[in-house]
Amino acid sequence: MSEENAIVAKPKQWWLTTREFWRDTVSEMKKVTWPNRSEVVGTTVVVLVATIVFAVYLWACDIIFYKAIDFLFQRFGVST
Repeated sequence: MSEENAIVAKPKQWWLTTREFWRDTVSEMKKVTWPNRSEVVGTTVVVLVATIVFAVYLWACDIIFYKAIDFLFQRFGVST
């Protein structure tokens, strides 16, 4: 049996892998740069404005397509 297969054949105990996971998690969380309040408020406003703009755009497209299809149905003798 090769050394690589021996490592695969003997998995670490679950408590060692859990402890290693939490140690790595804490280490990575220390590297995170958290946004301040003004950045969070600013990005939230951008998301809300973009959502409203896209909603109005899609609503307008829906109305235009509805009117166009309704016109075609009336023009060619099919009533809605």
